[in-house]
Amino acid sequence: MEERRLLFSAISAAASLEVDIVAYGGSDPHIAVLEHPSIHIHKMTSCPTIPRSLPKILYPFLLLLKPLFQFVMLLWLLCVKIPRPDIFIVQNPPSIPTLVAVKWASWLRRSTFIVDWHNFGYTLLSLSLGRTSLFVAVYKWSCCGCSHVYFTRVEKHYGKMANGSLCVTRAMQHELAQNWGIKATVLYDQPPEFFRPASLEEKHKIESTYYASPRCSRLHHLCQEGGDNPYESVFTAQVGNKFSLKASRPALIVSSTSWTPDEDFGVLLEAALMYDRRIAALLNEDDASGEEVVWKEFYDGKQSPYPRLLFIITGKGPEKEKYEEKIKRLNLKRVAFRTMWLSAEDYPRLLGSADLGVCLHTSSSGLDLPMKVVDMFGCGLPVCAVSYSCIEELVKFNKNGLLFSSSSELAVELMMLFKGFPDQCDAMKELRNGAMETMASARWATEWEEHAKPLISEASLLHLCKIVQH
Repeated sequence: MEERRLLFSAISAAASLEVDIVAYGGSDPHIAVLEHPSIHIHKMTSCPTIPRSLPKILYPFLLLLKPLFQFVMLLWLLCVKIPRPDIFIVQNPPSIPTLVAVKWASWLRRSTFIVDWHNFGYTLLSLSLGRTSLFVAVYKWSCCGCSHVYFTRVEKHYGKMANGSLCVTRAMQHELAQNWGIKATVLYDQPPEFFRPASLEEKHKIESTYYASPRCSRLHHLCQEGGDNPYESVFTAQVGNKFSLKASRPALIVSSTSWTPDEDFGVLLEAALMYDRRIAALLNEDDASGEEVVWKEFYDGKQSPYPRLLFIITGKGPEKEKYEEKIKRLNLKRVAFRTMWLSAEDYPRLLGSADLGVCLHTSSSGLDLPMKVVDMFGCGLPVCAVSYSCIEELVKFNKNGLLFSSSSELAVELMMLFKGFPDQCDAMKELRNGAMETMASARWATEWEEHAKPLISEASLLHLCKIVQH
């Protein structure tokens, strides 16, 4: 998600400048970036995949060649392919080889060098290799400047060489100042203008396109059984040109994830199972009833003080299939999960259509904030988020969201928020009002103008003065 911060920065800078983006290929960015006349995207060639047939003893040596390949590709793009820029803005992490390549390019092309600190490289590395890994320990030692050898001081050394620095939280600003000797300006992530609450028509369309379509076969089957009206679904109804939400609809909960170890998705599954079982006990529902029977009764208008829940989980990542298998084995009857990938244009519409967002991000360093929560607030969507050291810089407890530290806490919050859904859940309404206030209080364009633009202008001026003096 963090790369989107640079895309939003590109949109802001492109209001008055020509912008070149150098990035790896992957999912297409938002159409606002793709079609902007002043933004030019340059995709890096991916490093060749290591053949599985090679002896395992060669793997470490080939892995060392990957950053070298990336370094050469970056230098070629930054020094040859794109026109000479006045300013380089680089995201950290990744630190190796990105910081080195961009600094070298800025020196060769006499450009201003700005680092945007999203996190720290060694903390992210520890997620995949384990915090006790010898390689992580060596990398951390090198980044924190315990050696005067050039290569071993990459993250700190090149970070201190920047003409200016941005960071994502006050906690990270303090860490950089106290332990890294780097003065950074806080630039909070804010949603761009296309993140907003969805209209009833947009809710109807996003539902028919994704989670109540043949792609989501169980819900689609229930929709077709509900009657002869092709304009009616589990959530919405259409009469002529008018759209409405059904009083008997399930609650729609969204969680976006990269399916990585820094997000323990098992917490959400356990909370969903607790909700499922506790509501069944409270309502004296027959556990012998299958999922289709329970959801069919709900679709037919059977009123209940607690709604059925539909969780839409978006994103791609290495642990997705593992958790999809776990979901199948849960035997949930009053809760349903659907995983999917949405386009950059449809993702904001989904958030704007939901009733609640859930965030499982814990931060590898404890110093960054989840972009997904920023997106949710941009759509006026209240959030339940995992509690960690600096999350309250974003989620204001009992104002725009709730915090939890365990699956049982999350289950209690779900029961409390959705009791009386959709019209009698006062706690949910208060949080939604708070999320709407958060949405109205700040946007990315404002944050950029107030904090990033002055920092970049000042750093560029000081850099130019140094060039003239030499």
